[in-house]
Amino acid sequence: MVADVEVVTVVNAGRLLSGDLSAPVAEGDTIRVVGGRIDAVGGPEVSGGAAGTVIDVRGMTVAPGLIDSHSHVLFGDYTPRQQSVGFLERYVHGAVVQVVSAGEIHIPNRPQDRESVKGLARLAAGSWRHHRPGGMKVNAGVVLLTPGLTASDMSELAAEGIRLAKYGFAVYPDLAAAREDVRNAQRNGIVVTAHSGGPTAADGVPVGAELLMELGPDIAGHVNGGPTSLDDDGVRSLVRQTDMKLQLVQAGSLRSALVILDAVREAGAQDRVILGTDTPTGTGVMPLGLLKTVAELSSLGAVEPARTWAWGSGCVADAFGLSGGRLQVGQPADLAVIDAPLGSVAADAEGALARGDIPAVAMVMIDGVVRVDPSAVSPRPRETVLTRPASPHTEPPARPRSGSH
Repeated sequence: MVADVEVVTVVNAGRLLSGDLSAPVAEGDTIRVVGGRIDAVGGPEVSGGAAGTVIDVRGMTVAPGLIDSHSHVLFGDYTPRQQSVGFLERYVHGAVVQVVSAGEIHIPNRPQDRESVKGLARLAAGSWRHHRPGGMKVNAGVVLLTPGLTASDMSELAAEGIRLAKYGFAVYPDLAAAREDVRNAQRNGIVVTAHSGGPTAADGVPVGAELLMELGPDIAGHVNGGPTSLDDDGVRSLVRQTDMKLQLVQAGSLRSALVILDAVREAGAQDRVILGTDTPTGTGVMPLGLLKTVAELSSLGAVEPARTWAWGSGCVADAFGLSGGRLQVGQPADLAVIDAPLGSVAADAEGALARGDIPAVAMVMIDGVVRVDPSAVSPRPRETVLTRPASPHTEPPARPRSGSH
């Protein structure tokens, strides 16, 4: 072990959610973190004598932090469309450790010429490369597919590290041109998400199931509605006839999400589901939005909570080629400590989710650093995390002991 590398050991976990859909619960009750990455997962034997900082979670559940696959970021921790300041820092309190930009579309009077489109993607990617509100990792810099972009443009942007593209915010003269831009992005390793449903912006276009199948993006964005859901037969066809990822979001239709889950089960395509919030939007600024989606799908969709959690963590990481999302050796130590909230009839976090209750967030760690302890926005946990010795972290503001959350 390299000298002076910080060692943090998380002990006494009642349950470990892995973030891996194929094996959603991990064995053990201890996680050793070295230099901000997971070094071992298992029983007390992995603690190595518990040198460094020891975090006793007192029987609560430890899971990989959630990844919001559809976030409306722009520049800084601010979104002009909803006049929201500091929303990303608050989403960390909702157990979200990473977000993926849905496209920096909310710039007022956003220009659509070729050079501006490329420049916006570059600017956003560079701006967010090292800016991390509350520790939040922001994956941004989205090429908004627009007539006039060329294959060489895509190659150039990919060489500069741009890895995201979005269809649905420009009118193409014909389907062939739009499809070619999607393919040009994909040939360069850029993940393409397509808007689904009715338009949300003045320059947006409606995208139904047939158009999605013609375009062939990697991800059907907010396929359960944003703002309008697709027809039931159309989404069933998407499940049966394509291999694209199916993004279910909090701001969409819960009814449509449940229809999609039924189709996914029938097709054996559970590994194609990913979760997001599609916020901030007119629906609101929702720090607990992703937790609410996990609770709704677990309770109403008859999905095991550990598997639903994987849809919001490891499956998102896989879809976008990100690090994190799993309790695995070598992965970033991005962890959430969750439990049934105070007053719940459930025995643990999974029991709360199965009932449709939002779990308490007792702690959030990002890259081995405790950022939240406890959450200022979730229901109160029944236990408190014990740390010895106390490690430096971002102190949450004092939370009121009465009133709504």
